[in-house]
Amino acid sequence: MPITSFEIRVCLSCGLRYPLAEGNSFGERCPHCLGATETVLTKRVNTERNLTTSGQTADHPQLAVLLDNIRSAWNVGSILRSADGFGFEHAYLCGITPTPQNEAVTKTSLGAEDFVAWSEHKDSLKLVKELKKEGWKIYALEETKKATDIRKKKIKVKEKAVLVLGSEVTGVDPALLKMADETIRIPMQGGKRSFNVSVAFAIAAYALQYGASRRATPKSRTKPRTTSG
Repeated sequence: MPITSFEIRVCLSCGLRYPLAEGNSFGERCPHCLGATETVLTKRVNTERNLTTSGQTADHPQLAVLLDNIRSAWNVGSILRSADGFGFEHAYLCGITPTPQNEAVTKTSLGAEDFVAWSEHKDSLKLVKELKKEGWKIYALEETKKATDIRKKKIKVKEKAVLVLGSEVTGVDPALLKMADETIRIPMQGGKRSFNVSVAFAIAAYALQYGASRRATPKSRTKPRTTSG
């Protein structure tokens, strides 16, 4: 159940400032030093559903996400929450991907599964074949040589598009990549070759709808500072 109000409390001993809401594991004693605290601010929370996106399909593409063999329930819950925020209408949960029947999913989705329709599928290939017959365009998010830089891609208004994400370890199933209408990638500027899958979904969801920054990638970067001791 969403919270309706919360307090900001400050410890009279160590000065720690922290929020305290109903059901919070913290109490009125400081969670850092167990000292006495006082309330410095009380705020009510607007729990009404955001209605500013009503009629969105007239101005935005029709979107769905397909999660194929995502292992982490926390990643799935986070993706569902972002999917709701970006106006995705459906989440196809394939292979071993956990569903909202898993408590760990709902702990991170925070109720988003009530607003994003979802369905469970054993074989993502069979599902994609059906979706393509229904006119859905398939976009696979994967780092490949032929993938389109996501900064140069934006889904057309009124297009029916499915964004496919694969396993955190092995990536999108090679057979799914062959079936995709287009493969897109998020350019990396650091030492790692990819983002966490839930973060990658949020980046791709925003970029495909609204267009990402066209700023050029820096030609060089300062090497990380290292310390010895």
